[in-house]
Amino acid sequence: MVTLSETSDSPVHRAAAHAMAFAMSTPMPPSIPPSRKIWLLYDTACPACDHYCHLVRIRESVGELVLVDAREPGALLDEVTALGLDIDQGMVLKVDEQLYYGADAIHALALLGSNSGLFNRLNYHMFRSPRLARVLYPVLRSCRNLLLKLLRKTRINNLDQPGNDRF
Repeated sequence: MVTLSETSDSPVHRAAAHAMAFAMSTPMPPSIPPSRKIWLLYDTACPACDHYCHLVRIRESVGELVLVDAREPGALLDEVTALGLDIDQGMVLKVDEQLYYGADAIHALALLGSNSGLFNRLNYHMFRSPRLARVLYPVLRSCRNLLLKLLRKTRINNLDQPGNDRF
């Protein structure tokens, strides 16, 4: 199921609250890594996206963030494609069986994020609001598309749309 956040009682907020409650109710010794995996599917050919995804951190108590290259075939890309989500239009965050797409993904990352480091604190303050995430995400996506066009990269085109190979 793909969610779109509208209010502070949105599915993204509920999922983040559930993840935080889970993390707080299951104490783990620092030497045992978390077994829960949070998957982030994004375009590694975009230098800005790649840099962002390598800098963003989620709280250890929530799980381990696993970065997935959307340019490589895989089960998560197949799942996203089957749902009709265009990976060229937004990254996808998978928490348990829940998928977050585009602005919802970056919003959920902010809510699950660690507060370690300046970047992660800024990320939280910029994207904790679903409305602000919805305003900023298209601007960031447009910058990404321009950057990839200048770099002469091709689209991922996971939906196999004819004539949709170039930015």
